[in-house]
Amino acid sequence: MSALFRIMALWRPQAGWMVAGVVLSLAALLAALLLMTQAGFTVGAAALGGALVAPVGAAVALRSLGALRIVLRYGERMATHDALFRALAALRVWFFRGLAARAAGGLGFRRAGDVLSRLVGDIEALDILYIRILVPLAGAALLLPVLAWVIGAVDVALAVVVVVLFALAAFGLPLLAARISWRESGRIAGAFAGLRIACLDTLAGLREVRAFGAEGRMLATVQGREAGLLAAQHSLATRAALAGAAAFLAGQAALLAVLVFALGQGNAALVAVAFLVVAAFEAVAILPRVGAGHAARAAGRVLEVADGPLPQAAMPPAPMPAGSAIRFDGVYFAWAADRPKVLDGLTLDIPQGSRVALLGPSGAGKSTLAALLLKVARPQEGRILLGGTDIAALGDDAVRARCAWLSQATHLFSDTIRANLALGLPPGATADDSRLWAALEAARLAEVVRALPQGLDTWLGEGGLGLSGGQGRRLALARALLSDAPILVLDEPCAGLDAATEREFFQALNEGAAGRTVLLIAHRLTGAERLDRIWRLSAGRAVAAAG
Repeated sequence: MSALFRIMALWRPQAGWMVAGVVLSLAALLAALLLMTQAGFTVGAAALGGALVAPVGAAVALRSLGALRIVLRYGERMATHDALFRALAALRVWFFRGLAARAAGGLGFRRAGDVLSRLVGDIEALDILYIRILVPLAGAALLLPVLAWVIGAVDVALAVVVVVLFALAAFGLPLLAARISWRESGRIAGAFAGLRIACLDTLAGLREVRAFGAEGRMLATVQGREAGLLAAQHSLATRAALAGAAAFLAGQAALLAVLVFALGQGNAALVAVAFLVVAAFEAVAILPRVGAGHAARAAGRVLEVADGPLPQAAMPPAPMPAGSAIRFDGVYFAWAADRPKVLDGLTLDIPQGSRVALLGPSGAGKSTLAALLLKVARPQEGRILLGGTDIAALGDDAVRARCAWLSQATHLFSDTIRANLALGLPPGATADDSRLWAALEAARLAEVVRALPQGLDTWLGEGGLGLSGGQGRRLALARALLSDAPILVLDEPCAGLDAATEREFFQALNEGAAGRTVLLIAHRLTGAERLDRIWRLSAGRAVAAAG
């Protein structure tokens, strides 16, 4: 339950709306109870007395209570759903911010399908926490003393029987169902994430699937994951239905106890009690079937991703230095304690305004060096200095504002060219069209964009669909150049491009990055780069390859 309490704590800013929803729900419930009680008393009086007692007053009371219940019920629905939508929206924002803060270098070892499942499916599963758990539980807490007081005024023994059965239906069975759904929902969450992963993999690799004729195999994988999900959902639904049936039987037993007690007594109040019992058990009938354990499991999965430890130790930020010279000073780093060191006492100087290439085979630690500079990770030993100041003492955002990063997997979003470029601007900053066009000119892409139907407002498909590989890479370069960051980190920026496109890219870079510090990370050089120094990574250290 700690995960559920943690989620409720995150909803504290929406507490006003949520409390208003609960208050309106309790008011609507009281109106419904009064309506049913009045209706039962009126029917009982008519049946036992042969005629209605004060028919005008009874009709007015029933009409008034009925209208009041409708108004309160409508207000409750408006308040509770508005509060819920606000809470879920805030939770998604919190999840994304937590994920971004803890995965600045990407998703790492997480699968995109699993993260998507948590962001969408698990957060949606939490909608039951407020509307179908907290609100009905508040009603149950109100109903328990009402039943004890009203029925106790008629007969104490009957009140004890009804209250025990009501407590079983409203609290005991839901708790048992929650424990069962906790176990089953683990299978559902895993199966749901597996289905999303299989679907995303199939769609992302559709070209390869078609090329190798693997449609049947991939379809079988998706169908297998779907069958596993359906089996888990069926198992949970069956157990929830059994719990609901048990709660229904408890309500029928309570009603039977009232009817047996009423036999031969000729008391209209007992008819009202019977109506009250029916209304009370109907108000909590949803609780055994709601699957609180599923919500608890979903809450745990959401918190697991977005509320884990930060990769960097929190430190009070020091003032940013004026210079942008970079120095790796005796840096040791391994991604895990049981893994070999990627960097083993690396020392490297990158003067401000210089252009430096860092070469080496896959696994040599080139991308690791970029991750350390961007504070995605921190060294186990040694220091990384920016302008003479250890970056461990500087704010993460401030360091990243000094470094524009362009990788081999730079992502273009399904949005306009203008929006894709604006991603390179500082938070809250805007750029007029002339500045955007200047960045495109520097990246040698302006003519291509001018030829498009809507120019800067041309919509790009997912992953930059609509541009060639080289054009997409130059658009990413324009975005990096637009940032005004004095340091440009290029991590295999031309991977997958043909030789001619690669030369065009570097020609654009040579002109567009004038005056900036450039750190080029690559397997090899093409000869089109303008460089001041070349280093080669070997055994975790930097060795000068050329002057």
